[in-house]
Amino acid sequence: MRAAGGNATLDGEMAHDRTVSARGDTPSGVKAVLGPTNTGKTHLAIERMCAHSSGAIGFPLRLLAREVYDRVCAIKGENNVALITGEERIEPRHARYLLCTVEAMPVTDRSLAFVAIDEAQLGADRERGHVFTDRLLHARGREETMILGASTLEPMVRALVPEAEIITRPRFSTLSHAGARKLSRIPPRSAIVAFSAEQVYAIAEMLRRFRGGAAVVMGALSPQTRNAQVQLYQSGEVDYLVATDAIGMGLNLDVEHVAFAGLSKFDGVRQRRLTTAEMAQIAGRAGRHQTDGTFGTLTGSGSHDSDFDPEEVYAIEEHRFPPLTRLFWREPEPRFDSIATLIEDLETPPERPELGPAPEAIDLAVLRRLAEEPQAIDTVHGPAMVERFWEVCRLPDFRQQGAETHARFVARLWQDLRGGELGADYVANAISQLDRTAGDIDTLQGRIAAIRSWAYIAQRPDWVLARDEMAARARAVEARLSDALHGKLTERFINRRTAVLMKKLGPDTGLLSVRMEDEEVLVEGEHIGSLRGFAFHVDPAARLSDRKLLLAAAERHLASLLQARADALVEAIHAGTAQITSDRGTLAWDGGRLAVLAPGRSLLSPLLVPDRTLDAIPGPSRKALVAALEAWLDTALQPLAPLRKLDEASRSEEAGPDLRALLIALVEAGGMTSREASGVDRLDKQRRMMLARLGVRVGALDVFVPVMLRPAPIALWRELARVAGKPPGGGVPATEMPPALPARREQRPPGYRGLGKQLVRLDMAEKLLREAHEARGARGGKASFALDPAKAVSMGLTTESYARLLRLAGFQPIAPRALAHEAHGPPAPTRWRWRPPRRQAGDVRPKPVRKDGAFAALADMVRG
Repeated sequence: MRAAGGNATLDGEMAHDRTVSARGDTPSGVKAVLGPTNTGKTHLAIERMCAHSSGAIGFPLRLLAREVYDRVCAIKGENNVALITGEERIEPRHARYLLCTVEAMPVTDRSLAFVAIDEAQLGADRERGHVFTDRLLHARGREETMILGASTLEPMVRALVPEAEIITRPRFSTLSHAGARKLSRIPPRSAIVAFSAEQVYAIAEMLRRFRGGAAVVMGALSPQTRNAQVQLYQSGEVDYLVATDAIGMGLNLDVEHVAFAGLSKFDGVRQRRLTTAEMAQIAGRAGRHQTDGTFGTLTGSGSHDSDFDPEEVYAIEEHRFPPLTRLFWREPEPRFDSIATLIEDLETPPERPELGPAPEAIDLAVLRRLAEEPQAIDTVHGPAMVERFWEVCRLPDFRQQGAETHARFVARLWQDLRGGELGADYVANAISQLDRTAGDIDTLQGRIAAIRSWAYIAQRPDWVLARDEMAARARAVEARLSDALHGKLTERFINRRTAVLMKKLGPDTGLLSVRMEDEEVLVEGEHIGSLRGFAFHVDPAARLSDRKLLLAAAERHLASLLQARADALVEAIHAGTAQITSDRGTLAWDGGRLAVLAPGRSLLSPLLVPDRTLDAIPGPSRKALVAALEAWLDTALQPLAPLRKLDEASRSEEAGPDLRALLIALVEAGGMTSREASGVDRLDKQRRMMLARLGVRVGALDVFVPVMLRPAPIALWRELARVAGKPPGGGVPATEMPPALPARREQRPPGYRGLGKQLVRLDMAEKLLREAHEARGARGGKASFALDPAKAVSMGLTTESYARLLRLAGFQPIAPRALAHEAHGPPAPTRWRWRPPRRQAGDVRPKPVRKDGAFAALADMVRG
């Protein structure tokens, strides 16, 4: 079974009878264009394809396929060009030109006038070589076929495709050895190549410190991130590129020098020295068209490799390498009678001596591991199911976590796929879980690898419902993650401000462009500081000399920026959408201070004092802002309207001295005071009615304004009390039941009454006392009566606290009569009687309640 191709429909002119058999008959017109890097092989293939009525090119990388797709679209139009990769498919209905990865390119399922295979020498690659070999043997164009590759492939072409015309192309520019250099001596427009992520990061960090930074290219990056990093280098924003050997294939860069940080790498099996062909593939990135390039090694990189041997230098400069003597092969059309038959065919050795059995690739390794698991293998029955199972096992290991981990992911996928297609909701949820751009570089790389797996899955029309929608979602998430990763790499390894200071700053600082993005101030696109409210803060990471220059440039434009912000804030205040906060008498907005509150003529009328940072705002806008802030303050103080009403009534002649004193005390205390200290009992009936109209409730123990017990009014009153220099009680929120009574009376929160070791809110205390008086009234007000403490317990009060509250209100427990000697039985219920409490000024402290007698009976009653 061959790799799946695209689904694009070709025009009628392409529907000719095939001249290529499915298994090896080759038409005329097969050309093998061989040579080193920078010979224009790929450019030639593009030109030849565009000269035909239809065609396809298979590339080793999705990145290359996408790059050439854009070029061909510019020539032939988007409606005539398709992009087919494992993770992305753009297939117009009448597309005639297909740009594909080698795995996804069509082989025998359509007739194309032109077919090309790029980097065909990868037939010797351990993991993917068998795919390139199969395309070399069987992918043919109706009119012309091109095999592109290194000169080392020539013996294999002559042996496997004897009718092919071999064309050797020379390199456009000269490549020469420049010796070993320190990192500080590496010239601009250079690429430094390392063979581990840790080494790449270390070199990029050093270049950031000394040269302003470097772009980073690694195989683990997504194509979009790699393109973005390459663009940083190509645009000249940075002069250095640090990369792994991923740079050796498909990246066309304006590199003048390639420096090797090492000459050995781990190839998945062992640590080994690079072959001369691999060295030349990487070094060949230096030089472009007619521009000569150089290569060498990096000293002081910590590598154990020595410099190039003279033989290696000669081979690279003269492009003379040992020829390939064998390509890897694996049966491209295995049988699907059973899992065992499939594995047997995939492990069948080739018959030709030029071909060698492919090492166990990740797909075969996954198949073999899952074949040993009964829960997976028991669900595979019949050729169609075996074929489908094999397609699932061929899911690429984008995470690069090894066969064991990848097999577990494939097993879970198979459990969902064996019964049909994946639901759109299931796939959308899996994609959305990866749509998070927070995290460091490694975290984002892991998410990109994971989303690439789902992009591959979503491209399969027989795997996912709503394929187009799910594929678009996966691509969108990959794009966002790639942008975030590009940003992290740029942030870590590029100091753009250093580049700006080195290239653009000087006596013309005032001519630099200054603009705002959110609260950040940018000079020439580089962050120099931030505006928090109306206060400008220079970036603390800037050097002293940089701070002076950047601050001078920013201050020339800050007036207009501040005016615009002030006008916007005034408009938001009037619209009621301004996010202004108040804490301990300080008004703040957007992280900056606007004003402070100062004591006014009364506690309820504080003064607003604008912060000095507002002085930088031009005069008219500043006045409008101050006026708007005063209006905002009036609105913010509306929850204290009940106290303002009491304050106004205290100045009325009708109030009289006793009521006036009570009203003033309520205002000063936040709308609550004890009945003993209020003097309310001295008021006549008319003043009591006036007090009731003002919203004041006279309780058994306290006089209070009920609405002032709410969290917002009481918090606002506390803040004004602090501004007025009259600190209120402690900081327990009015919505909570305080667990214990504060040690000092002045720490008690307003709105609560102390009951020994507990506090109870005033209105709740009045509810309990009203319930007790109702029970007393039901008995005629004379006889003793019993009280149910259930409501008090539900409020969180202990029986001791409840008893203390009752005693404060004049209720007295009656001890039950003791049982006769040697008599046994349940304790008698506690009875209560009431006598009007003695009123006196000050806080009356009740006598401690003994835990014997009546109270013990009460406690037993509650527990019982």
